[in-house]
Amino acid sequence: MDTFSQSSPGFVNLLSSQSSKTVEVGSSEVPKPAGERRKWTTQEDIILISAWLNTSKDPIVSNQQKLGSFWRRIEDYFNASAQLGGFLPREWSQCKQRWGRVNEQVCKFVGSYEAALKEQSSGQNENDVMKSAHDIFFNDHQAKFALEHAWRELRYDQKWRSNSISRDGGKAKMKEAAETVPDSDEARPPGVKACKAAKRKKPGNEAAFDRLEIILEKKQNISKQKILDRLLSKNIATLTEAEVALKDKLVSEML
Repeated sequence: MDTFSQSSPGFVNLLSSQSSKTVEVGSSEVPKPAGERRKWTTQEDIILISAWLNTSKDPIVSNQQKLGSFWRRIEDYFNASAQLGGFLPREWSQCKQRWGRVNEQVCKFVGSYEAALKEQSSGQNENDVMKSAHDIFFNDHQAKFALEHAWRELRYDQKWRSNSISRDGGKAKMKEAAETVPDSDEARPPGVKACKAAKRKKPGNEAAFDRLEIILEKKQNISKQKILDRLLSKNIATLTEAEVALKDKLVSEML
């Protein structure tokens, strides 16, 4: 039987075809050097931050998703963005690694910005505070902070929000006020205990508060009586456990 000599031209050509990638003449494909890394742009960082915030705060999946599926959801969100139409897609592992870097640097800068706010004098504005924050960051970490765009995207989120407020930070003050003002639907009329406390604070109006207290107690008793009458009118076999417990409680209170 004929053997295929390793020194024959055919064998050399075979090895060459296996060890190198053939690029057709006229092809637009350009082989990339091994290990080449593509830098993240400002726009990509902003979309990545948006993807992370939306995915982590999704009430349906935030507490049940595993780590792998969490980052694959971020990958899908990121690559589906219309704002990245001209960019090559990113893999979930790249998104995870970049987010780790962004989060680490932004958390450090939050501390620098907080320190700058505490040192702010009455004549300094927001630009002065930012310059001071960058200087503090450089002194603490021996490197410039290059992710200000990421900090601006995250600065009002609870995790990265500064506890201090700039002297001219009107917008920040308005934002804090808007978050602390309760909705009108949540306002409740004063109860019996509140009326009693108010009566003690204003002894001159004791008679008026006494009348108000009596009216409130009567209304509560009428409301309880209506509920009890409705429960008693039902067939006991059709009552739920909660309704039976409520009926027994009301009966004991009314006796």
